[in-house]
Amino acid sequence: MITNDVLRSVRYMLDLSEPRLIEIAQLADPAFTVDRADVQAALKREDEDGYAPCSDALLAHVLDGLIVHCRGRDESLPLRPVETRVTNNIVLKKLRVAFQLKDVDMHAVFASAGFPVSKPELSALFRQPDHKNYRPCGDQLLRAFLKGLTTRLRGA
Repeated sequence: MITNDVLRSVRYMLDLSEPRLIEIAQLADPAFTVDRADVQAALKREDEDGYAPCSDALLAHVLDGLIVHCRGRDESLPLRPVETRVTNNIVLKKLRVAFQLKDVDMHAVFASAGFPVSKPELSALFRQPDHKNYRPCGDQLLRAFLKGLTTRLRGA
């Protein structure tokens, strides 16, 4: 899925302003700097003037910062390194951790989006890529999850 779509979905889901989105990205790594103009360009649609693709670094920092924002930081542990390449499976995993979703919650989110997923399918999404039962998360599946999670957090 296009990283810009994920960034826009997270912003809409939590009703975040651009400065707040930057603050959340910096929660993952205080040394990370991003210009407000870059965030504005990443939030635009492809057909709008000033559109720029969202970098994996920005999306990874936002997702990791979201985990810290929602769950808090364990000061006894060092900062986790941020992924260099963000896949749909990583987005799914990070959102699951940030919102503390259990399997039952995940099934409810998918079902509310009209995209029910079986238990084996769901567990396959969270396996390591080199595992024989690993399943890559498709764009349609991630879109359904984002839609269901938005409905869960914002209401109908």
